[in-house]
Amino acid sequence: MRVGIGLPNSVPGTEARLLLEWARRAEKSSFASLGVVDRMRYDSHEPMALLAAVAATTTRIDLVTMVVIGPLRRTPVFAREAATVQRLSQGRLTLGLAVGARTDDYDALGEGHEGRGRRLDEQLADLRDGFEELKPPPGLLVGGGGDISLVRAARYADGYVHGGGPPRSFQRTADRATTAWVEAGRPGRPRLWAQAYFALGDQATIERGRSYMRDYYAFTGPFAAKITEGLLTTPQSIVQFVRGYAEAGCDHLVLLPAVAELEQHDRLAAVVSS
Repeated sequence: MRVGIGLPNSVPGTEARLLLEWARRAEKSSFASLGVVDRMRYDSHEPMALLAAVAATTTRIDLVTMVVIGPLRRTPVFAREAATVQRLSQGRLTLGLAVGARTDDYDALGEGHEGRGRRLDEQLADLRDGFEELKPPPGLLVGGGGDISLVRAARYADGYVHGGGPPRSFQRTADRATTAWVEAGRPGRPRLWAQAYFALGDQATIERGRSYMRDYYAFTGPFAAKITEGLLTTPQSIVQFVRGYAEAGCDHLVLLPAVAELEQHDRLAAVVSS
């Protein structure tokens, strides 16, 4: 299993120079990828613009969206942005897309919530066809928790990205994703990606990470507390989590930071490389 690290592009107040330095450090480390997340109504950096900057300042590390809210983006413009990042990075881009769970992101752009899944289906098909001219084309992943997301991944994408939780949760979803893949008549097996959040350091640092998680997932109501409980806060928990996902058949795990400090990158790099 390959292990990547997220950029703190959605942690409020993160400065652009920190993001670029984070990317430079990740390029020199053992991480396989750099991941970004997507929000419209939140203090965050736009993921595609950020990946374009990162693509121009790195040469090795893969770039991935974990995930972008596909239906909020006009497909021709989005396809052109993705093609630009793919060319700048010389073929290192993987696009994870989903409908998004937050209706306020749609409200921010005056977009309707209804028909999001149908719009994403059409977008994925158009992207797949449009990327044929790129050599190689960006990889396509689908995120989301329901069975329809697994079917969508099997029909239109190269694989599925799991939104988080313990390894046993990933294992169950991965089995369903593989079943959907076979039922769709696809050869081989889907690429299976996953993500988790971390905050390493003293208790004050960990609490800042938990505060971010509660705020970021506040739209889920009481469930935000359960999500926050899953924050990885010790080297031991990260080692066990990574091992569990590897044993469950994950191909690529991206660990996303809940605190925007360069020390977070360095602490995780030390744990992953040990």
